[in-house]
Amino acid sequence: MEENNKLDILIIAVHPDDAELGCGGTILKHVAMGKKVGIVDLTRGELGTRGTPESRHEEARHAAAVLGLSVRENLGMRDGFFRNDESHQLQVVQSIRKYRPEIIISNALYDRHPDHGRSGDLVNDAVFLAGLRKIETIDEGSVQVPHRPRLVLQLIQDYYIKPDIVVDVSDHWEGKINAIKAFKSQFHNEAYASNEPETYISRPDFLEYIEGRAREYGKYIGAKYAEGFTCRRLLGVDDLFALK
Repeated sequence: MEENNKLDILIIAVHPDDAELGCGGTILKHVAMGKKVGIVDLTRGELGTRGTPESRHEEARHAAAVLGLSVRENLGMRDGFFRNDESHQLQVVQSIRKYRPEIIISNALYDRHPDHGRSGDLVNDAVFLAGLRKIETIDEGSVQVPHRPRLVLQLIQDYYIKPDIVVDVSDHWEGKINAIKAFKSQFHNEAYASNEPETYISRPDFLEYIEGRAREYGKYIGAKYAEGFTCRRLLGVDDLFALK
């Protein structure tokens, strides 16, 4: 693996637009800090009511540019039908070893969409396996080096889950909304001409809900907007004065 492939943060999420909705502000904030951030989408979102896999690919490419990502790739798993099994785990292990991130962010622990919780479990299991040297994976003809990130966080998506941490994203809220709106087939956009039916996320008030959640999280740390995350283990800090 070339060292310039190494990422600081890797978001592994099941559908294109999950990362933008759940942590677009956190991505933008860390890119502005000089961190290298990437997204691996597990599926093409081909079962979505609106748009096509091809249109969503272009929308994801546009959103990646808005976010300033170092890399974005799609593993092409079957939307709705992927499983947390050996073959899928090894695909994720390959991505983890390829990019060697310090931090991984995955889908919610559980959610309205069953893909989200299943994806979160898949990534969690793959993170552990990625650190085992007796599991061999190949990338571009070379045996990959084992790697386990130091921290794994989960998004909070549709269902309310009490966060373990929240990140102030006030300075990057407009950029987050622009990244979400890059998915013009999925979210309310008056310029998107289509005979496709309205969906839960394409209604005009859906982005108001996203804003309301961010304002609620921000309130607790004295910020205008914040994004929340969960962690499956206890988190520690070196400096109590770094906490808000």
